[in-house]
Amino acid sequence: MTPFVAELIGTALLITLGCGVVANVVLEKTKGNGGGWIVITTAWAFAVFVGVVVAGPYSGAHINPAVTIGLALAGLFDWASVPMYILAQLLGAMVGAAVVWLSYIDHFDATKDKGLKLVVFATVPAIRNYGSNLVSEIVGTFVLVFTVLFFSDASLLATEEVIGLGSLGALPVSLLVWVIGLSLGGTTGYAINPARDLGPRLVHALFPIKEKGGSDWAYSWVPIAGPVLGASMAAGLFLLLSV
Repeated sequence: MTPFVAELIGTALLITLGCGVVANVVLEKTKGNGGGWIVITTAWAFAVFVGVVVAGPYSGAHINPAVTIGLALAGLFDWASVPMYILAQLLGAMVGAAVVWLSYIDHFDATKDKGLKLVVFATVPAIRNYGSNLVSEIVGTFVLVFTVLFFSDASLLATEEVIGLGSLGALPVSLLVWVIGLSLGGTTGYAINPARDLGPRLVHALFPIKEKGGSDWAYSWVPIAGPVLGASMAAGLFLLLSV
């Protein structure tokens, strides 16, 4: 399995299980309807576990453009490979979102609330304030990438071709994502991953989802810019502390 295929499959699994739990909790007539935030954050955490387990040995399991960019800025990943990784992650996210739509198609049809259909795919802020929403995404992604960079510095530097979330180990990364969701995710839904939001949002826009409404492109820049800025800040502090 090549790094491109590993990133695509790992991200697809992440989104299938992550957006899948949102569908299970918010769509009408599902077994998990009304399950709540603990169910969502827990499943997202273990969705990361699955993605890391599969992709880790082959690509390092970035499964997130913010992680890829953060590693490259820190000098731990080759910039020449960044576009390929990000393309694989975006395509994987779209594949995962498409699987969720197919799996829950009857429940999408049964759900009348257009907003609930959108949140299965894309993050939506609890209170729309673009400045505050951007800060929330920056902070959440900073915690993610800084931990990956700093806490696992020794193992990252010791694994030349599989640098990424897999260097931490699947379970620690899952716990990290879980605590970010529980502690910081209530404001924006903690995208902390540009591909996680953009890929599924594109699927929402392009696929024939019954009575779906708009895809809220006015907000879509926040879960892209915030994670990139947060990852950049984490890489900068990592380099400063490493001097």
